[in-house]
Amino acid sequence: MARILIVEDEADIRELIGYNLQKAGHEPLHAASAEEALDIVRAALPDLVVIDWMLPGMSGIDLARRLRATKRTESVPIIMVTARGAEEDKLKGLDTGADDYMTKPFSPRELNARVKAVLRRRAPQATDDAVEVEGLRLDPASRRVTARGDTVELGPTEFRLLHFFMTHPERVYSRAQLLDRVWGDHVYVEERTVDVHIRRLRKALEASRHDAFIQTVRSAGYRFSAGQQAPA
Repeated sequence: MARILIVEDEADIRELIGYNLQKAGHEPLHAASAEEALDIVRAALPDLVVIDWMLPGMSGIDLARRLRATKRTESVPIIMVTARGAEEDKLKGLDTGADDYMTKPFSPRELNARVKAVLRRRAPQATDDAVEVEGLRLDPASRRVTARGDTVELGPTEFRLLHFFMTHPERVYSRAQLLDRVWGDHVYVEERTVDVHIRRLRKALEASRHDAFIQTVRSAGYRFSAGQQAPA
């Protein structure tokens, strides 16, 4: 499930988009203006933002530029929505840093397909796609983890942590980055909390030897890597 911010000044369209996203399993957040959207984003980062081009006050284009120009929000996926279908308008929308561009009117099926594609590409931990690495399988839809066919019992935080690692392999993440991406940047806890949950996750994966995939990178953070093979 993804938290998706809908920035649209027409209430009926905003509600319709939210309804269809909710039916698809997402959590919609609503904003009638760019200013309201920025207030929501300051409180907590969404997984994706759907922005209407024509907004009162600050335009959708300017909002997208502002999100891309800020370190905290530069990687949040954006889908631009507009009635302007000319090629130059589409290029202008994409030039702001939007990940996709949809022309009104569009069907709920198209919207959900575009949202799923952007999330899969930019925020795979927010999708319900199962992921498997060397016999370790995590299914977000059923909330199940198996290691070589055996069930692995994980707490909710360890589950989210493993999901993030498995969808972002071979990259080192600091404790602060993991807190932002797994716990949420609106949650204020000590960075050492990450170490506690890493230990719990490793312990849960010890029986299948997949604990070796969660590697400590000295003075940097943690990395998920299947390069160090878990023995059969």
